[in-house]
Amino acid sequence: MKNIILAFALIVVSVGQAQILKPVKWEASVKKISDTEYELIATANIDEHWHLYSQTVSEGGPIATTFTFQGNGKFLKKGNTIEDEGQTIDDPVFGMKIKFFETKVSFKQRIKLKTKEAFKVNATVEFMVCDDSRCLPPTEVDLVFNVN
Repeated sequence: MKNIILAFALIVVSVGQAQILKPVKWEASVKKISDTEYELIATANIDEHWHLYSQTVSEGGPIATTFTFQGNGKFLKKGNTIEDEGQTIDDPVFGMKIKFFETKVSFKQRIKLKTKEAFKVNATVEFMVCDDSRCLPPTEVDLVFNVN
């Protein structure tokens, strides 16, 4: 009986200490371009050995990084979200050329102000990360940009 209780206790401790992988940390910042134009910058800091995929991925590949900006009537989006250069490889797992980022990447979205008041822009980023042996399921993270 003692062995059963000991085994159960070890399992509970092991499960309780299981690490939840979060290899990407996101930061939101804002850069003033002019009196009426700002740039929303989402920066992903990526843990070593992991990579984050581009916004443009062919069908059949990994989940592309996607940004959704919630409108609030105080700004207009100008163009699409742009991303850093990254690397393009012939990925053996997905059997296609795929653009991805390692270490750090910034995504930038320009906006035109419709007010002079300070406000927040709420956004969500959906993304997928992989290392050399596994991929994590797609993850969504909420971002808040403070426009002053």
